[in-house]
Amino acid sequence: MAFSYDKLWKLLIDKKMTKEKFRILIKASPTTIAAMGKGDGISPKVLERICMAFDCQPGDIMEYIPNHTTNAE
Repeated sequence: MAFSYDKLWKLLIDKKMTKEKFRILIKASPTTIAAMGKGDGISPKVLERICMAFDCQPGDIMEYIPNHTTNAE
């Protein structure tokens, strides 16, 4: 897992918005929402639509979780 969307999920709870309603609002596929649930990255276009919908910055809804098992030499 490289990203955490916990801030976004909390925002949805605070707004009493279901993930399905959120998905429709940002015009995302179910696959994109599932990927976010797994901590996968999303396209900049989806990120832009989320930020526009909630008038926020990317850091308000997600954070990068470094993977300490990189193969850097």
